[in-house]
Amino acid sequence: MPARIVSIDALRGLVMVLMLLDHLRETWFLHVPVADPIDARTALPALYLARLAVSLCAPIFIVLTGVAAYLFGTRHTLAETRAYLVKRGLVLMAFEVLYLSELYWGVASPTLWLQVIWCIGVCMIVLAALIGLPRQVLFAVGLVIVCGHNLLDPIRLQPGQPLFPVWALLHQRDVIALPFGLVAKTTYPVLPWIGVIVLGYAIGPWFRPGIAPRMRARRFAALGGAMLIAFALLRLTNGYGDTPWFIVEGSGLRTVMSFFALTKYPPSLLFLLLTLGTGALLLAALERIGDRPPVAALAVFGGAPMFFYLLHLTVLRLLYHGASAIWGATQGSVFGVADYGWVLVWYAGLIVPLYGPTAWFARFKASRRDIAWLKYL
Repeated sequence: MPARIVSIDALRGLVMVLMLLDHLRETWFLHVPVADPIDARTALPALYLARLAVSLCAPIFIVLTGVAAYLFGTRHTLAETRAYLVKRGLVLMAFEVLYLSELYWGVASPTLWLQVIWCIGVCMIVLAALIGLPRQVLFAVGLVIVCGHNLLDPIRLQPGQPLFPVWALLHQRDVIALPFGLVAKTTYPVLPWIGVIVLGYAIGPWFRPGIAPRMRARRFAALGGAMLIAFALLRLTNGYGDTPWFIVEGSGLRTVMSFFALTKYPPSLLFLLLTLGTGALLLAALERIGDRPPVAALAVFGGAPMFFYLLHLTVLRLLYHGASAIWGATQGSVFGVADYGWVLVWYAGLIVPLYGPTAWFARFKASRRDIAWLKYL
């Protein structure tokens, strides 16, 4: 079985490249706050479209993490796979708390931001506990969580209640008081994402060697189409799965924006249907394209995703603090560009410089399988 599957790496690389755009917005456009879900009445349309594209990142990355865990298990025992998932999960959680939180928000901040890397780490540990179950059971568990978790939305616990910290970690975006004056902000409540990673693991057999890429492409095209149809039907009813959309008088564009403004924290059923359905169609397309140059380039970013994640966030922080030291605050209390177009300029300018180190690390990691700790990056 090949060590890596190009379509998986390419799709993972695509979402990493999209992620760079959102992090650039957070670096150079801090003076323009962005709510989540997007406010269709006030959001800048160009920024809205970028945020909509970036919404693909977390769902696709986490479902592919489940697929990758299954593929790892085809080459290792159940005990080895569980041990790897637990260790990798703990490494990711440590990176989030000990490096990324301080990098992005400042070493003096009393807040630990439990964001997507923390969430993926928790999901991997939970998956390690579940992978001994039959595939049909795993699929049912993932489906129940993804489709049913919005029934839990009315449950809101308050600080001081016995289960508040657990519920804030699982399903309620909130702030948890910690010892020594620290607080933890649960940006990514993990329960729905556990459903996503479990579903990714359950579809892992679609990537076994006996299944031809063309057959796999047809399966993902059918799956993606079904998910998007389900999204459209549920969204039109304005019932279950997310907060209702609305008509913006005098603006067809903003009415459409309202239709696609979905809840990400935690991800609603409709959010996951739209993003994972789109991801399935993208994967089908990448399976058909094969390893042609554009796909191969994206696969480089997807071949070393954690390295790219740490690299681009570090570079952006260094660039921001350097610019702030040279020019000072230009937009209120922060350094920033006056127009979103400059964010896109920075985006185009950074892709190639970030590609080189990522390609080097991907090659180094592939060539040095004797270095055990590399597999955790």
